[in-house]
Amino acid sequence: MSTTTIEEAGGSRARVGEADRAAELRDPRYQAYLLLRIGFVAAPIAFGLDKFANVMVDWPKYLAPWINDIVPGSGQDFMYVVGVVEIVAGIAVLVKPRYGAYLVAAWLGGIILNLLTYSGYYDIALRDFGLMLGALTLARLASVYDPPLRLRR
Repeated sequence: MSTTTIEEAGGSRARVGEADRAAELRDPRYQAYLLLRIGFVAAPIAFGLDKFANVMVDWPKYLAPWINDIVPGSGQDFMYVVGVVEIVAGIAVLVKPRYGAYLVAAWLGGIILNLLTYSGYYDIALRDFGLMLGALTLARLASVYDPPLRLRR
C-alpha cells in the first residue's frame, strides 16, 4: 500500500495509506479477521510443538485405536507427524490465511472424525467443531482481506 500526502478540506495534511490503515483497524470485521488469524497461527503452532513435549496433555491418549492400528510406529510417533502438520498449518495461516485457514479447518475435521470414533471424547469433538467453524470463518474473511496468489505468465 503506497502512502501519498494529500491536502484535506481543513488544510491539514494526511497520508492516504496511513488513513486507510487506521480506518481498517477500526473496522469490526477487520478486527475479527485479525483476532481469528492470530488465534489460528498461535494455537496450531503451540499445540504442534507440544506434541513433541506432552506438557499440556498426553496427546497419544486421544488417538482412536483403529488409527493407532493402521499407522506405523507408536501413538507418540504418530503425534510427532501430527505436530509437524499443525505447525505447518499455523505457518500457512500466518503467510497466506486465505488458503491456510482451509488447511486448519480440514485438519480439525480429521481430528473430529478421530474423536467421534473413540468413545469418551465427544465433548472435545464438539469443541473442535467450534474451532473448525472459526477456521472457516477466517477463510471467508480472508477472501476479503488477503488477496489471492497471482501466478506469473
